[in-house]
Amino acid sequence: MMKNAATKVITGKNTRFSYCSVWEPKSINGGDPRYSVSLLMDEGERAQYDTLKEELFLRVRNNSELIIDAKNASVLCGKLAQMANGAVYADDGMVAHIHDRKLDALEDLIESANGNPLLLAYWFQHDIQRIRERFPQVRLLKTAEDMRDWNAGKIPLAAIHPASAGHGLNLQAGGNQLVWFGLTWSLELYQQTNARLWRQGQQAETVVIHHIVAADTIDEQILQALKGKDQSQESLINAVRAQLPGKRGAA
Repeated sequence: MMKNAATKVITGKNTRFSYCSVWEPKSINGGDPRYSVSLLMDEGERAQYDTLKEELFLRVRNNSELIIDAKNASVLCGKLAQMANGAVYADDGMVAHIHDRKLDALEDLIESANGNPLLLAYWFQHDIQRIRERFPQVRLLKTAEDMRDWNAGKIPLAAIHPASAGHGLNLQAGGNQLVWFGLTWSLELYQQTNARLWRQGQQAETVVIHHIVAADTIDEQILQALKGKDQSQESLINAVRAQLPGKRGAA
């Protein structure tokens, strides 16, 4: 495997990494070593996230004013996960832009891969839309031809939705690095997606799983739930509900 700095800190106008463990797993706060990228939102982005988390309601002004209303803990979990990724669906179905931190982190991972193929897992539709705008070379793996081209090494950056990465899908010949742009709640889908590369026939000695995580957001709670092999999102919803003011979180 290509040698690189185990940890690097990048600061600048468009991105701030708190840590970046790309080529070697690192333990954070005593946890199990993981291949992850953790990033920080700026004050304005954090204020929007915290406002929705605390008040279950947020006004975002992009080209027009957009309303995000989280009516209960379950809806709030989904909205916070979207905001951690960089955008969120407003009540009218429009997409409210929050930040580009994960796109910046993905760009750095692509550059660090040094031409080696990356398989990208996304969750929300607005995620893949923003990814395709930033990285027009990305190719969605949907058809049998897509799968063959990936396994033949013809696709340097491929994207797949975990719901379509079921048992029996063989992608191990195309690369050994998987990037989670946004995490799934489902342990089953998470494990199945990882297993598309980490399976019999993989030629690399190591399969690298990168998690792009927004620090101090619901991303960290989801990752911990997956680490603990929690089979559902109910415990996470309950944890979020316990932090909500008033009775709105009880629904």
